[in-house]
Amino acid sequence: MIEGRPASPLSERRVVPEKKKLILNLFEMNCVSHITHGLWTLDGNHRDRFNDIEYWTELAQLVESGGFDSIFLADVVGAYDVFRDGIETPLVEGLQIPNNDPLLVIPAMAAVTKHVGFGVTFSTTYEPPFAFARRMSTLDHLTKGRVGWNIVTSYLPNAARNFGLDGEIPHDRRYEIADEYLDVLYKLWEGSWDDDAVVADRARRVYTDPSKVRLINHVGENFRVAGPHLSQPSRQRTPVLFQATGSPAGVAFAGKHAEVLFTGGRTVADFQRNVASVRDAAEANGRSRNDVRFIVQAAVIVGRTDAEAHAKQDLYRQNTSIDGILAHSSLPFDPTAYPPETTIRQILEAEGLLDEPFVKFLSLDTTAGDFLAERRESWNDRFSVVGTPAVVADEIEKWLDEDGIDGINLRQYHSYDTARDFIELVVPELRKRGRLREEYTPGETLRERLFGAGPRLPEQHFATRYRGGANLDAELEPVPVA
Repeated sequence: MIEGRPASPLSERRVVPEKKKLILNLFEMNCVSHITHGLWTLDGNHRDRFNDIEYWTELAQLVESGGFDSIFLADVVGAYDVFRDGIETPLVEGLQIPNNDPLLVIPAMAAVTKHVGFGVTFSTTYEPPFAFARRMSTLDHLTKGRVGWNIVTSYLPNAARNFGLDGEIPHDRRYEIADEYLDVLYKLWEGSWDDDAVVADRARRVYTDPSKVRLINHVGENFRVAGPHLSQPSRQRTPVLFQATGSPAGVAFAGKHAEVLFTGGRTVADFQRNVASVRDAAEANGRSRNDVRFIVQAAVIVGRTDAEAHAKQDLYRQNTSIDGILAHSSLPFDPTAYPPETTIRQILEAEGLLDEPFVKFLSLDTTAGDFLAERRESWNDRFSVVGTPAVVADEIEKWLDEDGIDGINLRQYHSYDTARDFIELVVPELRKRGRLREEYTPGETLRERLFGAGPRLPEQHFATRYRGGANLDAELEPVPVA
């Protein structure tokens, strides 16, 4: 002890807070060209093997070896047919067509792994909830609680026509339908079966106690579902609820339902506004402001040297397809058909589009050449970094601590090199800094891993109102649409 200075009691010692750990997902889709257009043609890229079960099993084992939290599977149920008024460009580019059902590859990946989770996209707009409830419960059983659902309402005009409609259901109306869809699912997942309904009593020859299973008898504006749920309770009952949104209606919906929000923003301020609005909406629904985790799409190009990383970036840049980018953005005009010095205003005037609503998002005095150059670089957004492992880790720590993200969906430029590079170079650096867990906890569910609590939804979530069969006859509380 230094003379004249009193000893500090143990209770007054400074406690260093644990650093926020990164939620790490690999962004995937069951197709050739997901969001890195044209790069499927690169040497050694396995993307054209997406029809093979071995592609998915190899990928899952690789990702689990790197300690990823989950593989996040995107999906669409239509073709991008706005650009050039048809499906020719996406077909040539392999732009999310052909694409296969993302739910069906999960059991194959689960069979060769023990820990990594799976987030899968499914739309609430076109297929009824009863059958989907069983599919997700089946996946939760088969994965032992490692599955989440990315809730979407679908946005492609072609998707609407594929399911017998003349055009898209209006945006906010889709969220109203989705709200009732979730209500039906919660009644099935949370309310239809008691935890101890299955007794599996061989002596009495009774598998399920009928007194502990109930009909839900849902009658609503959009759905009539009698029940009961066909699956017995799974580890999580309700899968982890992912959502991607930024619209007022989507934010209101997320505040009531979402556990993990896939969002972004052109600037830090944009991202933080999105986060604050969802937290406000969660609080308005009786939830904690910390009940939602926020993940962003991240572009990470890493090399052992700065030169190596930038060489990869140049390779990706040179092979990126501008046609794929324009088709993916459903651009209703074709700037490649005009001389590069033509302004966007002149193009829109020539095509009679100057009065269309989308025009307010464009800089009309930009030339076609500059517009295309900007679109070609559009993948290099706020959450992107190119460099050595230390440079990448520095930037990710900034995203965590300054921007306030909770995790990333890692964009793939090359399958499997993007994941392999991250695992070999970035994961050790993040672990050294205390930003990634050293190992999995055996037997944990995806919800336990993401939230550090139990496998089921927390009590303050709207879905829990149906537990034990309560409130099954209560009217739906609609999500307010801003």
